[in-house]
Amino acid sequence: MSIFDDDWVLQPSGPTEAELTVERVLRAVEQVPRGRVVAYSDIATVVGTSPRRVGSIMAGHGGEVAWWRVTNRDGALPAHLLELAKKHWQREGIEADETRCRINRHRADLDDLALGYQKAVRDLG
Repeated sequence: MSIFDDDWVLQPSGPTEAELTVERVLRAVEQVPRGRVVAYSDIATVVGTSPRRVGSIMAGHGGEVAWWRVTNRDGALPAHLLELAKKHWQREGIEADETRCRINRHRADLDDLALGYQKAVRDLG
């Protein structure tokens, strides 16, 4: 069959797996409540990807969500984001010192996060 045959129809393609992973990560981040934080690894576990992939997605697309609620396992973010993150943390009542938030005191309930995530991605199949 060739593109010149009448029977040939171009099927619209859906999102790629990479695009779906981006969407899943962003939807997982949207489930983190105000005043709570999670680590890249927490999001990775919920979504089924790696913490590095979550970090990469946040670097490229994190401006679309509450990015300051996702940190490394120690509660730190890249230096260029830290000052703005501290303002967000302060507004949300998240304790922080000069270099990181207190993730152990403010970590979101991961079971609740997973439940919210499952509802949020139902339409993705």
